[in-house]
Amino acid sequence: MINIVFFGTPDIGLKSLEYLYNSDVINVMAVVTQPDKPAGRGQKLSMSPIKKFAISKGLPVFQPKSIRKEPEVIEKLKALKPDFFVTFAFGQILSQEVLDIPKYETINLHASLLPRYRGANPIQRAIINGDKKTGICTMITELGLDCGDICMREVIDIPAEMTCVDLYEEISNKSPKLLEQTLTGIVDNTLKPVKQCEDGVCFANKLTKEETKIDWTKSADEIHNLIRGIYKSPSAYFIHNDKIIKVLETRVLNKSGKCGEFISYTKDGIEVGCGENCLLLVKVKPEGKGEMFARDWANGLKK
Repeated sequence: MINIVFFGTPDIGLKSLEYLYNSDVINVMAVVTQPDKPAGRGQKLSMSPIKKFAISKGLPVFQPKSIRKEPEVIEKLKALKPDFFVTFAFGQILSQEVLDIPKYETINLHASLLPRYRGANPIQRAIINGDKKTGICTMITELGLDCGDICMREVIDIPAEMTCVDLYEEISNKSPKLLEQTLTGIVDNTLKPVKQCEDGVCFANKLTKEETKIDWTKSADEIHNLIRGIYKSPSAYFIHNDKIIKVLETRVLNKSGKCGEFISYTKDGIEVGCGENCLLLVKVKPEGKGEMFARDWANGLKK
């Protein structure tokens, strides 16, 4: 059996943890996840999905605020003598002391085809930039930002209407087997990690608040990609009558109109002029209201 400690926090890594836990060749010894955080209207402390699963299976759980600065946690991890650490959206930077603990390596699952989109937001950036393909990589973790040797990779198509939520789910589904194959390949010595090519390096920087506001002078394709890329988290928006209108679903139309102007109200939605072509608003979420079809919102404006 290959002994691992799994590091993760959000639910994108949950299927990988479940798969590895149920694997015939992997033994999950413990889980490391972020501390519980306030959530919801009552701001009650909430456990991460990874912690909930670990507790349900009786696995030891460590929740350091900063693992690099907590020697007690580091010593407990050393005592486990794992073969690997496996990290997937853990949310903290590991020190060299932590990286040196496993017998073999610390393996990270990164949600892009490295060296493209190193950093924290590869899923959103791939869609915002209009990429037709992305993927997942397993890599050996080093101190630099997502610069370690590549173990395995898998390409994932990005259809024209795919949102970040759809891509998130696709990555969640495809990651478990790739992680298992990476771990077994390294142990069996049938997998040879390859250094990353430095050509094509780009970074998936954290999204700024300014970027989420729709700029109607951009092309309809660019705006459509932004809306897909940050669908519901946090959502692209524009201001109308001093209210924030979040946009959830759109279609690009091959016609022209004045930038930001509501050109036409149809049964399908609201046509808005852009820097190039037009955008059909299909679903929106007006400030203080729930998600609705844009045509229904438009009907409310006319009353």
